[in-house]
Amino acid sequence: MNTESRSGELDALRKRLQKEQRRLTRRKFLRNPQSAAGLAIVAFMTLTAAFGPLLVRASPLAADVANQLQPPSRAHWFGTDLLGRDVFARVVYGARTSMTVGFSVGVISGALGMLIGLYACSGAALDGVLMRLCDGLKAIPSLLLAIALMTALGADARNVILSLAIVSTPSMGRLARSAALVVREQTYIEAMRGLGATPARILFRHIAPNIAAPLIVQTTFVFASAIMAEAALSFLGAGVPPPQPSWGSILSEGRTVIYRAQWMIAFPGAAAALAVLGLNLLGDGIRDTLDPKAD
Repeated sequence: MNTESRSGELDALRKRLQKEQRRLTRRKFLRNPQSAAGLAIVAFMTLTAAFGPLLVRASPLAADVANQLQPPSRAHWFGTDLLGRDVFARVVYGARTSMTVGFSVGVISGALGMLIGLYACSGAALDGVLMRLCDGLKAIPSLLLAIALMTALGADARNVILSLAIVSTPSMGRLARSAALVVREQTYIEAMRGLGATPARILFRHIAPNIAAPLIVQTTFVFASAIMAEAALSFLGAGVPPPQPSWGSILSEGRTVIYRAQWMIAFPGAAAALAVLGLNLLGDGIRDTLDPKAD
């Protein structure tokens, strides 16, 4: 009975310590100006992407040629484009496209990168095969590889996500591998092997949680890079097909009238820059929070 009571006390103490550690981590994260600013910007962009279209009265596809290239006004906050479509509505709907693509690419490449890193550290033969595949993909410029994949797959939002995930996965895989190799040599991993733990249990129950932190940080940067890459593909006509609004496609339409309608370049460009800035600040804040050496 004393043993059971002591075990219960230890469990309760462990839970209190974990709760206190989470509280201190949240406090450290929110007290960091970079992470707080990044979180606010990302939250604003996410809410805009999720609920903004519900608040926009104008349709992003409704053309009104009689009011084409109208400057910003009370009726059209961001002006109108060549077809008289409301630029504000198109930027808001474009946020949904860009944020969805960026988030999906970050999650997919992060998950695939972790799997590649874990299996690469499990054996020399598999490590050689996986790393050579990653090196081969990284040898091709990212944008050119994405354009080639889009040419083969066709212009579609899902194909944009797939193409950018393929482009981003090698970097995530190499990062996961390097972190997993360090964790694999730790004493407690040797102890788990000595106790008879299976390789799969060691990989997914003990190594994977300890390499998650750098991957989470890198995922935010991949998220930001994917937003810019999607905008670049749409700008070149190889991304999200029209008439679906995208920040890149709005920029592409505005380049022909850049001297007459600067708002077509300024507003979608500012939206993309704000999203990338917020994600970079958030990534830096998460990195500082998870770094035990940081103040």
